[in-house]
Amino acid sequence: MNQFCIVIPNYNHTHAIAAVLDELKALKLPIIMVDDGSDADAKQVFAELDAQYDFLTLISHAQNQGKGGAVQTGLMAAYQQGFSHAIQVDADGQHSLADISKLIELSNASPNKVISGCPIYDSSVPKHRYLSRYITHFWVWVETLSFDIVDSMCGFRVYPLTAVEQLMAKQTLGKRMDFDIEILVRLYWQGVKVTFLPTQVIYPENGVSHFRALHDNVGISWLHTRLFFGMLLRSPKLLWRKVAG
Repeated sequence: MNQFCIVIPNYNHTHAIAAVLDELKALKLPIIMVDDGSDADAKQVFAELDAQYDFLTLISHAQNQGKGGAVQTGLMAAYQQGFSHAIQVDADGQHSLADISKLIELSNASPNKVISGCPIYDSSVPKHRYLSRYITHFWVWVETLSFDIVDSMCGFRVYPLTAVEQLMAKQTLGKRMDFDIEILVRLYWQGVKVTFLPTQVIYPENGVSHFRALHDNVGISWLHTRLFFGMLLRSPKLLWRKVAG
């Protein structure tokens, strides 16, 4: 039987996290929140929440590693605690948490797949962020030689943890905003399929983004360069997979 938990990376997100946890409480699932080297005020908030919610486990990084580093810590903690699947959720209230039950239903039907949200945006999305996603979509289609990955940047997913552990045991993954893209492409190369669920994503008013335009865009560009050459090495296998169905 599949056993699910929720993983929340958190770097100084205090304004919405209590509401997020209150909404998640109804699911009666264990939650692992990774404090990614937050400041003292945020740590105090997290400690109070940890004391308040018995379903919450708080793990802290001594120094900030980036969103990807925090998610990886949470995923490995979930695997070591015996969970079969982990649901990645952001701490800032962007995601439609009511859709988690749908993600779990899809995961139970296809337990070896990644189940990922496919964002439906409203007017709150910054236009440059919305348009820039299509550059990554194009490169991911090239890197996988397929259109199977509809969206590689949504951090609202269910991961099959055995496949993730196998990947992370042999491959160092990006620790910042490149992580969501890289893990999906490399799991696809590993033979893990992806199912997408359309889901509403908002950019909350007064929300804080840790996306660093120059640094993270350079990092994502370098990631696509590495993945492109990785695709060339794997292209015979990827093309055979398409032919063989």
